[in-house]
Amino acid sequence: MPSTLRRLDELTREQGLNQQDVLAPDALSGATGLPERSVRVLLQGRAPANDTVEERVCSRLKAVADAYMARTGKRMSELAAEVSQRLGISEVWARQICVGKKVPNVGHLHHLARFFGVEGGEPFFTVPADEALNRALQPILAGLETCAGERGAQRGELALTGTDADDVRGIALRQARNLPPERWKVLNATLEALLELDSNEEDR
Repeated sequence: MPSTLRRLDELTREQGLNQQDVLAPDALSGATGLPERSVRVLLQGRAPANDTVEERVCSRLKAVADAYMARTGKRMSELAAEVSQRLGISEVWARQICVGKKVPNVGHLHHLARFFGVEGGEPFFTVPADEALNRALQPILAGLETCAGERGAQRGELALTGTDADDVRGIALRQARNLPPERWKVLNATLEALLELDSNEEDR
């Protein structure tokens, strides 16, 4: 994680990017299931509050359940019914899991990871916060590294033509083809920041 943050800082500075635009805490929160405040703490190089595996599972399940309802427009009663059917448990128990009050067993967690479409399966819910964020930052880092490699030899700053931008977008998207919707938002925010910078340079 520290090495990832250092490299991201180097690349954003080299390319004249606003790091707050590239590393949007709200998008990273959605991609990891971490509270936005925890993401901000980690991006500052500080350690978040200690938690147990059970607390991580409950917190991240609630986060992805809330995101699922926001994305689909479904109510908790509908989500609980779907989870109940998928896991073969009562709707009451399913609701308790979705609101972060009960910890599912390993088998149920496996099915929940597939149901919510999270990347990485069960570890999405169980790995420490720094590992979760570090994993979410990799597509951003890859995109910035790609763009840095595309810089012309005669220019010391980012310079993308429309075709170059399409190539970079294609490379980044191929690397991240299996990302869930929340992770796509993170990658898209990075690409938009890069293309906006290029547009501003052309206007000068």
